[in-house]
Amino acid sequence: MKRWIMAVRRDYYEILGVDRNAGPDEIKKAFRKLAKEHHPDRNHQDGSAERFKEVNEAYEVLSDEGKRDAYDRFGHAGTQSQDFGGFGGFGFSGFGDIFDAFFGASADSGPSARPGSDIQTRVTLSFEEAALGCEKEITVNRIERCDRCHGSRSEPGSESTRCSDCDGRGRVQRVQQSLFGKFANIITCPSCNGEGRIVKNPCIQCRGSGKEQKTHSLKVNIPAGIDNGNAIRLSGEGNVGDRGAPSGHLYITAQVMEHPYFYRNGFDINYELKINFAQAALGCEAMVPTLFGEEKLKIPRGTQSGTQFKLKNKGIKRLQRSGQGDQLVHLTVVTPEKLNKEQKRLFEELEKSFSSGKKKKA
Repeated sequence: MKRWIMAVRRDYYEILGVDRNAGPDEIKKAFRKLAKEHHPDRNHQDGSAERFKEVNEAYEVLSDEGKRDAYDRFGHAGTQSQDFGGFGGFGFSGFGDIFDAFFGASADSGPSARPGSDIQTRVTLSFEEAALGCEKEITVNRIERCDRCHGSRSEPGSESTRCSDCDGRGRVQRVQQSLFGKFANIITCPSCNGEGRIVKNPCIQCRGSGKEQKTHSLKVNIPAGIDNGNAIRLSGEGNVGDRGAPSGHLYITAQVMEHPYFYRNGFDINYELKINFAQAALGCEAMVPTLFGEEKLKIPRGTQSGTQFKLKNKGIKRLQRSGQGDQLVHLTVVTPEKLNKEQKRLFEELEKSFSSGKKKKA
């Protein structure tokens, strides 16, 4: 585990990760980022308090024009008259005040209410359902508020009491003495586990948690154009949050089945149309299946295998955009593998006519 060592005083510019020519705004921005990252109320790793104190010390010098000038000329020797044992340079009484000043949340505020966590599930769609959109009913397992105690954690008819150790704040402050002075560490109250209240008579249904796992069914509108692997987010349909905090989200991932003869490419649809030699040579009309019913396609005489036709706007609707893809019809002239006597005779005559034609031309 990485530790921050305070025995050797590091360069203040290096601590904040800024250049020596950095302006006040750049220095303040760097400090806010590092202070938020290493504040003991958010970061419980070893050395976070020492690192936070180091960042605070560097900012107090570099944010003051006179102190910064003395430091630039004489280094740490120019700051010896300054007291960095606490947070006096800021006029703050502790971590709670500095955290409140920069990040809008005081360490002395009530217990923080955590939003519910997100959950995921899958929905299986046919090719047509994904392309055209549909409504699906899905079932998920999620954590909801207990029906019996309605989230209070106490058995109906009884009430919880304010935690005397943290006075209902859910957090307690521990002051420690070190070689560099006193500093406070804000931790979750061990008596109430950060809830701020003590449950004396827990709910028998949820065993005092205020939550229970349930199976929930809901109808989901699948947008037209969704593709395999795309996800839909339903806000507030995840696990329930603590003490009125918002619920998490539900992410539904689409799993689209293959089609027997359509192949998707972006928002276009590919389709292979097979015809015989006679149809290719003489030309014909063919009925081509699309997502919107059959479409008549005229095949000109002499069309070669591999020719591509486009059916405009017969593809898939563009997801969350206007417009629609096309259907691309790929023509394949099929060589017959088996012939009856009559077909063989006709092909032989045809072959002779082609051969005689070549001799006359020669």
